[in-house]
Amino acid sequence: MSAMVSQATQATGTYVHPGANRGANARRDGTGRTKTGAALWTVQGLLALLFLFAGGMKLAMPLDVMAEMMPLSPIFMKFIGLCECLGAVGLVLPALLRIRPGLTPLAAAGLVIIMIGATTLTAATMGIAPALFPLVVGCLATGVAYGRVRLAPIAALA
Repeated sequence: MSAMVSQATQATGTYVHPGANRGANARRDGTGRTKTGAALWTVQGLLALLFLFAGGMKLAMPLDVMAEMMPLSPIFMKFIGLCECLGAVGLVLPALLRIRPGLTPLAAAGLVIIMIGATTLTAATMGIAPALFPLVVGCLATGVAYGRVRLAPIAALA
């Protein structure tokens, strides 16, 4: 056995233990990418589209129309729309460009905070059933934040 290991080490220059890297993220789909990474990218993309749409609508809507539709200040809703758009960009670009990928979980965490407020406000004004949508979106953003912290720690920001 040790002769085979030394031959393999000499042929490739490195030796990797056969049982190494067998965590949850080590399952490969045949393309060299992890299944967890593919799932995170899918959820990130869908959340980015959702938040770009929601934030863009808040930014594009006139203040007087927004004042009639929502119980909060229209200026505050414009701020929330801006935060949603920036969060959507933060979900995708840092990890995609590999420039400060630790910002992606921070963007997801910021969107979780927005979704906590949205769930609370929706439950208080419209009832529990309509509050399920922002609750699910917040849970998905929480999953992205947790998954990306495990893949690209926030300590990489320093």
